[in-house]
Amino acid sequence: MILTAGQVVTPARILAPGWLSVEGDRIAAVGEGAPPRAADLDLGEATVVPGFVDLHVHGGGGASFDAGTADAAGVVAAAHLAHGTTSMAASLVTDTPARMTAAVRELGLLVDDGLLAGIHLEGPWLSPQRSGAHQPGALSAPDPAAVESLLAAGDGAVRMVTLAPELPGGIEAVQRLTAAGVVAAVGHTDATYDEARAALDAGSPLGTHLFNAMRPLHHRDPGAVGALLDAPVDVELIADGVHLHPALVRTVFAAKPGRCILVTDAMAAAGAPDGDYRLGPMTVEVRDGVARLAAADGRGAIAGSTLTMDAAVRHAVRTAGLPLIDVVRAASTTPANAWGLGDVGALEPGRRADLVVLDDDLQVVRVMRAGAWVAG
Repeated sequence: MILTAGQVVTPARILAPGWLSVEGDRIAAVGEGAPPRAADLDLGEATVVPGFVDLHVHGGGGASFDAGTADAAGVVAAAHLAHGTTSMAASLVTDTPARMTAAVRELGLLVDDGLLAGIHLEGPWLSPQRSGAHQPGALSAPDPAAVESLLAAGDGAVRMVTLAPELPGGIEAVQRLTAAGVVAAVGHTDATYDEARAALDAGSPLGTHLFNAMRPLHHRDPGAVGALLDAPVDVELIADGVHLHPALVRTVFAAKPGRCILVTDAMAAAGAPDGDYRLGPMTVEVRDGVARLAAADGRGAIAGSTLTMDAAVRHAVRTAGLPLIDVVRAASTTPANAWGLGDVGALEPGRRADLVVLDDDLQVVRVMRAGAWVAG
């Protein structure tokens, strides 16, 4: 099947006009100008981008990965797939060891089946001072036995762990996770610059939602933010206009070209109405699309987002004023590379045929996953 479109966004440049050849579940060829034969589908002036890759998502469509069930995970995946996310992590918030272990074990089966790209543990090894929407009483230092237990439960499905490296045993945990091929991300941390830099030197390649749930950047005390900006590592950004000012998104993209990763950090209310939801054991109130902990459960802290990746792309391009090719790279290619997902994340021959068709307003028109249209 050959598709033609006004723009086809590749890692190197935007082909205008462009075309793709899809054979089975693979991209066979990509080109600019006239295709080698008549197109099977002419998408007009639409823009074709690679399927989005979201490394940090807790829920959507009214469901949450914390439920640890295939049914809930299917609802979450379908909700985000309709918005262009063709590869996603199942992110789990802090809970009891038994509940986290059970969820990891069950969700690991869905990684094996290909519904999920992997599991991301956001907790329980986080700073009590920067807990955000995590239950402070359930947080702990990364005891080696606990690390091994959760890794074993996933049987290779755990792909990323967010932790505060200043905790006792934090650097050792970074080293163990890195040796196991797991991305040890610095996040929910009160680390000083030197403490965060020690984690990066120990193998941590990524910062979880930069600025959020971190010691604020100060010119004499740069903290983890300064360390992450100063080092050749990737950083997550939640581009929803709530977590970060657009100017800050623009500034970080300029400071770290090719190193920015857009994430949604979405909870159950993404793609669902306002109301009261659960995020792990915590109650979350969603009003006007903004998710915050209920007063009974916390301090009104932001509790994830109701963001979808297509909305993040629109915000980064339309509001922050970033070039489309850079934003697409941050929504697809860089996150795929961060997790070693060489099969997805770019419109290149040989990769899985995951693509999103966008109109002039960057709204999703169609979504293809593994060579089959799944939405629109």
